[in-house]
Amino acid sequence: MSDETSIGPRLRALRKWRRMTLIEVADQAGMSKTHLSDIERGLKALDRRSYISGLASALRVSEIDIVGGPHLSADPVQAAPHAAVPAMRMALQTNTLAQPASEEARPLDELVEATRKLETVFTRCDYIELGKHLPGVIDELHTHVAMPRDEQAQRLALETLVEACMFATFRMKDLGYADLAYQAAARAEEAARLHGDPVVIGKAAYCRIQTMPREGTWDRIRQAAEKATNALTPTATDPVGRSVLGMLTLTASLASAVEHKLDTAQAWLDEAHQLATLLPDDPARNWSNFSVTNVGVWRVGIAVESGDVGGSVLQKAQVVDQGKLQSTRCRHASFLADVGRGLARNPKSSREALSWLLQAEKVAPQRIRNNNSVKETIGVLLTRAHATAVSRELRGMAARMGIPH
Repeated sequence: MSDETSIGPRLRALRKWRRMTLIEVADQAGMSKTHLSDIERGLKALDRRSYISGLASALRVSEIDIVGGPHLSADPVQAAPHAAVPAMRMALQTNTLAQPASEEARPLDELVEATRKLETVFTRCDYIELGKHLPGVIDELHTHVAMPRDEQAQRLALETLVEACMFATFRMKDLGYADLAYQAAARAEEAARLHGDPVVIGKAAYCRIQTMPREGTWDRIRQAAEKATNALTPTATDPVGRSVLGMLTLTASLASAVEHKLDTAQAWLDEAHQLATLLPDDPARNWSNFSVTNVGVWRVGIAVESGDVGGSVLQKAQVVDQGKLQSTRCRHASFLADVGRGLARNPKSSREALSWLLQAEKVAPQRIRNNNSVKETIGVLLTRAHATAVSRELRGMAARMGIPH
């Protein structure tokens, strides 16, 4: 691993720039000196949100300064999704709800149908196909919002724009463009407020909360999720409303876990599970895949963020019915990657960890090859690897992610 792509050397350089010792940074970040030293030397992965947040706060830098921004490799599957970023930036930054960049747009019913089709592209993690069409849809929806034929048409355009901006929020975040993710979420919230429906407002709040800066703000993230949950609860009586409410409770649980408020995290998880039992356990049918199965997926992710390793992670993962995740590749890939990251923390389960990470890559290669946490874990596994067979598989995945090997 090189200084360009490894978190360890970058972290060490930031620490020395701040003229801080290992003990000073470790104490302020809530970790041991040995753990921090292992991260700097590439022996352990920096893959817990709480540690990334703590280190950013201790060093007085952003999380991007630590984990790095988008890194493009020679692999087209990893690099090609980034080609759509200029068009996305133009669509978000040249339009407002009151002043569209152009007066030309397809009929609204065509744009609504196009957005529905893009939801399938979104859930199967095809960033390249999404990037070909989503910027244009967002661009044209602004025209219908600003120049509607009537009030009903404007409300439909606003609701559709919220959905389209949600797609942009999460995919730009996945690719490492935090500024665009925030702009898309902010536009969704602006549109939702103008629309006025509590469920639509809840959708936009979920997007915005996902883009809030992580360094030193997990208490604010939890509070925002709790506030949005409380606001939506009285009106969340249909499947969509319950799905949105469920995703907000899961977000509150994750933030609580990162804050080490484990009892609170568990309480939110239990509430999410109760909500999920009111819906079909079919992630593809529910908004943002909310379901009993998806709660199980989040349970694994939250456990990894809470520091679970090896067998404990695997035990929670075995409860999840992966067959129900087949149609939601992004969620499935995230689940597989979380299990792999948790297993990788135990050197004895390195081989098994690699197997899960390779499965994740197979399910959603564009997503996984652009995932900083997976990249860091692969780097750690490379450092540990000694057996030729394992090294060969690791080198292959490392090459596809642009990691020197």
